[in-house]
Amino acid sequence: MRDWQGKRYWLIGASEGLGLALARQISAAGAEVVLSARSAAGLERAVAQMSGKATAVVLDVADSASVRRAAETVGAVDGVVMLAGAYWPMRAQDWNADQVEAMCDVNFTGCARVIGAVLPAMVARNHGHLVITGSLSGFRGLPGATGYAASKAGVMAMAECLYADLRGSGITVQLANPGFIRTRLTEKNDFSMPFLMEPEAAAREIFEHMQTDRFKTSFPTVFSWLFRLSQFLPDWAYYRLFAPK
Repeated sequence: MRDWQGKRYWLIGASEGLGLALARQISAAGAEVVLSARSAAGLERAVAQMSGKATAVVLDVADSASVRRAAETVGAVDGVVMLAGAYWPMRAQDWNADQVEAMCDVNFTGCARVIGAVLPAMVARNHGHLVITGSLSGFRGLPGATGYAASKAGVMAMAECLYADLRGSGITVQLANPGFIRTRLTEKNDFSMPFLMEPEAAAREIFEHMQTDRFKTSFPTVFSWLFRLSQFLPDWAYYRLFAPK
């Protein structure tokens, strides 16, 4: 069980949805929270919902200078939770270059920018907690997920590399891979979303994971089995099941 009292956590992508729900839980546990997103107005509303000490720092993860400025403003933290994301459902036949670039830049490169801004200080102190949000869609290529699935696969691989390097040190690295969550992003989907979760329930899964020493969690559990088991299927079987012609 993690002791939250007196700790300071920076949550990025926390003005709404999953990020806001998780910030409320961490704040209620006793930690000071710093909330970041692009919208100053959204952050002001989010900070008002926290039960403990909370501040807002405007940040655009797609802008390196913005990330550096925000990290300097925030200062030393005990933990960082990366939740910012961009998403458009897209088939290869409907490739939108701007949207694909945005998904890669926010989901993957944005995550790398944030880690680059906070990790050196954590290494110097031999103390820190990095929580990275992947996705069930990142386990293997899916139809209609061009851009998003690839960027999340990169995030998940980055988390695995960080864990491999930092395990046994004073820095805890954790990865959370959620399925469908009811947010502004998933409202874009026009297909059935099995096991759709509310943000509060998904945040509870991540918060409970953060209480443990385990590296990775994938949820909802039953739905995650489908994606994890798919990694063991040969290509001919996988694509026949997941991308039939």
